[in-house]
Amino acid sequence: MAFLLMMVEFLAALVLIVLFGLVSVTVFKAYRRRHNNAHVEAPAIFEDPKSLKQVPCPYIFDPAEKYLSLIIPAFNEEHRLPGALDETMNYLQQRAAKDKSFSYEVLIVDDGSRDGTKRVAFGFVKKYGVDNVRAILLGRNHGKGEAIRKGMLHSRGELLLMLDADGATKVTDLEKLENQIHAVARKGYHCGDSETSDTSFRISDIPIVAFGSRAHLEEKALATRKWYRNFLMKGFHLVVVLTAGPGIRDTQCGFKMFTRSAARKLFTNIRLKRWCFDVELVFLCKWFGIPMLEISVNWSEIPGSKVNPLSIPNMLWELALMSVGYRTRMWKIN
Repeated sequence: MAFLLMMVEFLAALVLIVLFGLVSVTVFKAYRRRHNNAHVEAPAIFEDPKSLKQVPCPYIFDPAEKYLSLIIPAFNEEHRLPGALDETMNYLQQRAAKDKSFSYEVLIVDDGSRDGTKRVAFGFVKKYGVDNVRAILLGRNHGKGEAIRKGMLHSRGELLLMLDADGATKVTDLEKLENQIHAVARKGYHCGDSETSDTSFRISDIPIVAFGSRAHLEEKALATRKWYRNFLMKGFHLVVVLTAGPGIRDTQCGFKMFTRSAARKLFTNIRLKRWCFDVELVFLCKWFGIPMLEISVNWSEIPGSKVNPLSIPNMLWELALMSVGYRTRMWKIN
């Protein structure tokens, strides 16, 4: 009996030591990331692959030069990227042909790919010109969140759309997000039925975020996915609500649109570099009081996803860092 009691006390002490160690590591890592939102890199330069001339890179605090920027993070996407880019460029060119006031750019952010992603990206830059398609090379893999942050900070659009390199969401669905942003902006700022009723109205100056959502497909997904994947997903959603609060049912859809003003606030503060940066965006939107819209989009699963069961622990780790960082005020918001 005494031996059993001694073993219980030993195990309890071991559990406490492990928990203390985990909390200590989390606090330490969160402290180290307290300045991760500071954009202190040297000014970025685009190289025009046709002329080999350097093109100065804009910054999010500069005035908008385009109406729409599309930011595509790409890590080892040599095979999936061409199809998605072809569809995207066809849509943009057709829309520009119909509407002469419509201007756009596509930014492909190569997140340290080890395959031919860079070659594919520069092929599209050469085909469509550096004014319409640009490639940013991160050099080494940082994570999807960092790739999108980099693209957002160096974009020129009034509206900025992040979308995945696999083309899982139809690019035409951006009009759903775009129209809702304009509708909310006009209603909130009393600009009447037309933007021309107030010459001071600039969609880029009004902070709004539209989240593309697959929540309407959840019932079908639950029926087709393995039970353990559903269990992990439900658990992850619960942790997201506890961390960032309710409001957005699908935080992880890679199809989100930001006004320039919203992107300026969010992406100069964001710290998470990988999968859970989407959750941090929700948290920051609430902090700044930025209106969040959740809009159903068409989505289909494309083979080759980078997310796997091993991603779940990494997601939980990032959420723990975020929770500690903001709740202890180590992560200051500018």
